[in-house]
Amino acid sequence: MNQIVSKIIMYTEAPHDSILMELSSICADLREHRQSVEELTKRVFGQVKQLLIVATDYGFDRNLWHDYLTFLLITNENPFSITCEKNGAKEGSVNAFAKNDFKAYKELFDYDFEWIEQELGIDCFSRLSDYRAIGKPELMYNKNVSEKVRGLSEKLNTAQDEEQFFAFVTEFYRRYGVGMFGLNKAFRISSQDHGPGVVFHPINNMDKVMLDDLIGYEIQKKKLVENTRAFVQGRKANNVLLFGDSGTGKSTSIKAIVNEFYEQGLRMIEIYKHQFKDLSQVIAQIKNRNYRFIIYMDDLSFEEFEIEYKFLKAVIEGGVETKPENVLIYATSNRRHIIKETWSDRDDVKIQNGMHQSDTMEEKLSLVNRFGVTISYSKPGQKEYFKIVTALARRAGITMSEEELCKEANRWELSHGGISGRTAQQFVNYLSGSI
Repeated sequence: MNQIVSKIIMYTEAPHDSILMELSSICADLREHRQSVEELTKRVFGQVKQLLIVATDYGFDRNLWHDYLTFLLITNENPFSITCEKNGAKEGSVNAFAKNDFKAYKELFDYDFEWIEQELGIDCFSRLSDYRAIGKPELMYNKNVSEKVRGLSEKLNTAQDEEQFFAFVTEFYRRYGVGMFGLNKAFRISSQDHGPGVVFHPINNMDKVMLDDLIGYEIQKKKLVENTRAFVQGRKANNVLLFGDSGTGKSTSIKAIVNEFYEQGLRMIEIYKHQFKDLSQVIAQIKNRNYRFIIYMDDLSFEEFEIEYKFLKAVIEGGVETKPENVLIYATSNRRHIIKETWSDRDDVKIQNGMHQSDTMEEKLSLVNRFGVTISYSKPGQKEYFKIVTALARRAGITMSEEELCKEANRWELSHGGISGRTAQQFVNYLSGSI
């Protein structure tokens, strides 16, 4: 195995390839009898354990060795894979290096571990080639990742040579991309432990809600879809502010829009208020990727003493560096103007040509004015509330009569936060748990 791995040029030093490198080292030491059988067996079992951990994290099944190698290929960001993500598999000198690596990976796919098992008196590799996960694996890992890994793994297992290997892998890059952005829909960020920059963390359990799941608000959803569709198609689009009453579906709409347009290259990065100072670093790391990114800010609002909104203003519009075309900002807020307003804001009002002007008020409004699309989500009336309750109840399989549903829903909202879509969902959850 070490002879095969030594031929690889670009697909090395990936963050997850330590298992491959360590197994390669074990094979070399076993052939040269550099360690005892007991020591080598212990090292093998250590890597098998690591492989099982990765398999559990990402939902590998059946042939864990093939799934692991496939995972390395689709998470390794190198000059070839990044180029394929952006431009497809064009003719170029780098293709020769890639095919060299794919020939080596094809040999690794077909590698026969039987000699190691015989030398050490073990059978773990035979078991890993026909592995069956226990229980419900979809509860333990990002199903979105596992399906892609296993789908490509099965194709690569049928490849006759490096040319077919090349075709399968590059098609995957073209369709989904490479690395974590290719495998995941949404991300959070954290600051680097040492030095500048940020680290992206995939959100593995993102809500699978779709826009049709949100009852009502058809005009609001239509505006959001139209703006997002223009964005993912490379046309001009605007930053979006969804504002209005709590529990009306603002955050749900944005999650749903990411699910709707994921296959077209849309990704979401969730950022909190205290991270606004890192916005320029985030944009620097994503501006050259072949994806469309929504930077999502939930429940956006500022008190008078908070100045983080100035970072946001500069990034949205007004800074020296132009915001990349593949980045938009979508935010939700319970406040129409985001920044808290007070009567003292009017102290510097001046009347000029019949117009009332205030520098303080203009400063506070300047942020919301940078959102080209503002969409209002107001609380439903009682009739709309009952319609939402009825639709959610029927989806949940609740057969209670509409009259009884409305009666109980009315009683529920009086003691649970008033009329809203969130209250309706909570009521239906309560009924589902009571049956």
